[in-house]
Amino acid sequence: MGKKMDLLFIFLLGAIFSSILADPVEDKQALLDFLEHVHHSRSFNWSKETSVCNSWTGVTCDNDHSRVIALRLPGMGLRGPIPPKTLSRLSAIQILCLRSNGISGSFPSDFSELKNLTMLYLQFNKFSGPLPDFSVWNNLTIVNLSNNGFNGSVPPSASKLTHLTAFNLSNNSLSGDIPDLNIPSLQQLDLANNNLTGIVPKSLERFPSWAFFGNNLSSENALPPALPGQPANAQPSKKAKKLSEPALLAIVIGGCVMLFVLIALLMICCYSKRQKEQEFPAKSQIKEVSLKKKASENHDKNNRLVFFEGCNLAFDLEDLLRASAEVLGKGTFGVTYKAALEDATTVAVKRLKEVTSAKREFEQQMEVIGRISHENVSALRAYYYSKDEKLVVHDYYDQGSVSALLHGKRGEGRTSLDWETRLKIAVGAARGIAHIHSQNNGKLVHGNIKASNIFLNSEGYGCVSDIGLAAVMSPMPPPVMRAAGYRAPEVADTRKATQASDVYSFGVLLLEILTGKSPIHATGGEEIVHLVRWVHSVVREEWTAEVFDVELLRYPNIEEEMVEMLQIGMSCVVRMPEQRPKMSDLVRMVEEIRRANAGSQPSSETKADTTASTPIPQAAEIGPSSSVPQ
Repeated sequence: MGKKMDLLFIFLLGAIFSSILADPVEDKQALLDFLEHVHHSRSFNWSKETSVCNSWTGVTCDNDHSRVIALRLPGMGLRGPIPPKTLSRLSAIQILCLRSNGISGSFPSDFSELKNLTMLYLQFNKFSGPLPDFSVWNNLTIVNLSNNGFNGSVPPSASKLTHLTAFNLSNNSLSGDIPDLNIPSLQQLDLANNNLTGIVPKSLERFPSWAFFGNNLSSENALPPALPGQPANAQPSKKAKKLSEPALLAIVIGGCVMLFVLIALLMICCYSKRQKEQEFPAKSQIKEVSLKKKASENHDKNNRLVFFEGCNLAFDLEDLLRASAEVLGKGTFGVTYKAALEDATTVAVKRLKEVTSAKREFEQQMEVIGRISHENVSALRAYYYSKDEKLVVHDYYDQGSVSALLHGKRGEGRTSLDWETRLKIAVGAARGIAHIHSQNNGKLVHGNIKASNIFLNSEGYGCVSDIGLAAVMSPMPPPVMRAAGYRAPEVADTRKATQASDVYSFGVLLLEILTGKSPIHATGGEEIVHLVRWVHSVVREEWTAEVFDVELLRYPNIEEEMVEMLQIGMSCVVRMPEQRPKMSDLVRMVEEIRRANAGSQPSSETKADTTASTPIPQAAEIGPSSSVPQ
């Protein structure tokens, strides 16, 4: 009897292990056939000897391990066409993600056999030819075919995707009219940068104008193709004239001035040396460290690095924590590292400090930021949230920040920033901040605009980083020296950033670009100089030659443009928030200077007269002095 019980136990145990180790045989073979016939540059851990459901990279099975229901292979180095009769045999698959590879050829016709497909991500590949007949998929909720070479028209059959919530066909070569996609469930649409013509159907006019930008459409929502160097929302504007005369508020109470000087002296003693080392560490001070040494070794295994769709990066949290890293700087919201991954990818990682938002609130804010797509905004690529660790991942810019370009290594051997470069920085930053302000129903605030958060994109225009983090942090702490100079007067009291305070910070950035001076700096005698206050005093005294950076005085015929930029900057730093211009207006004003400069480029760096020929407007013409300590 006992022997029979033993045999029964062994039989049951074997049955249990067999069910655990069971594999969907047909799906497994289909994947192996796919891997055998497709070119790939990265290694796969797929083999006949291992369990497809338990160990294969990118493969997810259903609960009983009977079928493969998801395949995610982003950035795995896949090249060439998808072999026929391979992936199409995964008839139970629901999620298919092959984004950010080099897959070419036409859309696989046998994908029509994937009747259970709900999410399809094929963006950032090299597909060509017409789009498929979408009517064969009844359950699709997300379709992203952007950044390929698809041509032909948008199939009317797309209107039959009654469960569709997101539809992205941007950056292809599609032509013809847009079909009437009257799909109530559709929440996200992007048809930008194609060759579409006609009018935008009324059913789609609820979507923002950028969803149709870069086509030849006629509608209030549709934008025409942008001219080179012109943003999507640029409109012709007349040459900016002198700004209106606000009331001059120049009453300075002696006691307040003395108090400011005492506080500023204390601050500079405590922070100036430390801040300089943080923003511009000497090479001898830069050491390669492991992010993992700094990170919590016991990070929550249930949390993961969350990537945004459209990101072509392919690594996990462990890859990031193992990466060699060097400190780029320590700012208001945390420490930023340059992380070099094993696959030669380099990213910028910010370790956030003093995050007070709950996980759900943090994720919602990251989703808002992650959806921002603009050439003058540094894209948020990924984030990580656990109890002990919060990380955000951005692109790395090898030229460094505008702060480093303006203030680093002044003296012999320095390559100075010419006027054209500074104009492009200002134009790009204005465009980026204006776009940020238009997001989240026009309510998004940057909250930390400063030169160390502005970088140069591939075309040399300013690109804004560190977006929207103020919303998830503890109330803004008293700023360190450099950050203090960017803060609007009202923020010092409320500790809350607004779009108007962003405008103030942008104005300080313009003054910094014009003067070459930091927002708060010390003279040789350790006297503290507040940039906004100093510019006001120079304007009042008409000491024209002292306003502008000496490195700009070698370029002739730019005095008028510099004066106009000075006027714009001063209009941004008026004390009353309601008197500051909107960022959308500032974009047009700064671009007007850029257009004027493009038509009068000097042929050489002939040194100009040290006294500008165009008079700088008086403080009363520009705005009240911001003389409140910050």
